[in-house]
Amino acid sequence: MAWHVDRWRRKTSVAKPGATVQCLGYTVQINDGPNFCVLHHDVVVKEVYRFTAHRPNPFILDCGSNIGMSILYFKHLYPEARIIGFEPDPAIVGYLHENINRNSLAGVQVVQAAIGSREDSLTFYSDGKYGSCLAHLSSEAIPDGWTKHEVPCVRLFDYLNEPVDFLKMNIEGAEWEALEDSGARLRQVREMAIEYHHLPGLPRTLHKILSLLDKLGFEYVVSDFDLETYSGAKPPIVLNEKTSYFRHIYARQRS
Repeated sequence: MAWHVDRWRRKTSVAKPGATVQCLGYTVQINDGPNFCVLHHDVVVKEVYRFTAHRPNPFILDCGSNIGMSILYFKHLYPEARIIGFEPDPAIVGYLHENINRNSLAGVQVVQAAIGSREDSLTFYSDGKYGSCLAHLSSEAIPDGWTKHEVPCVRLFDYLNEPVDFLKMNIEGAEWEALEDSGARLRQVREMAIEYHHLPGLPRTLHKILSLLDKLGFEYVVSDFDLETYSGAKPPIVLNEKTSYFRHIYARQRS
């Protein structure tokens, strides 16, 4: 069985943009072979977004949907789930729409916008695959080959006006400003998973995020995704302004 999985991964990793693969009973159009393999490993194999719903139609906010692997995973778990997915990248959002429509997913809304702390049009850079940033958040030079876009930005705050069963957040360094702006409305969320980005040029906000979660009544666990893939926090650790690592924050209301 292991050799079959390895063969599938090798084949998928070199797949061209627009190719389709089968996953979780769905047909998935991919934008980049390596990106899909990482998403498959994190979302499907490691199940970093697994949660236990307390109703058959949980309400899920998926912030940073990319090509929709997390949405497909949530629908695999809970077919009646109501999901709002947010994806700002013009180079990616077409794949997201295709994967929702191709698989006839009901109850899914796509908002083509970044998540932040204000409604505005913001400068956004991306590699068109998985890497991106809002210009105002980074003090580093934008990597060569990234494309500049002007994208709409919406507040997470405005979508927390009813109970949310699960909040997934992978928004490339904008997590703190969105969470801080939401404030006490985060108490509408029962469970959440946040990808914290510790990257050159981004402000260091992990301590602020954890303090806010504690203040609002959340219990949390901070863990790594995979030290083999994301090796920035693998001992021996070198910690300086160029250090890069990611942390997975899972949080749940205490009561």
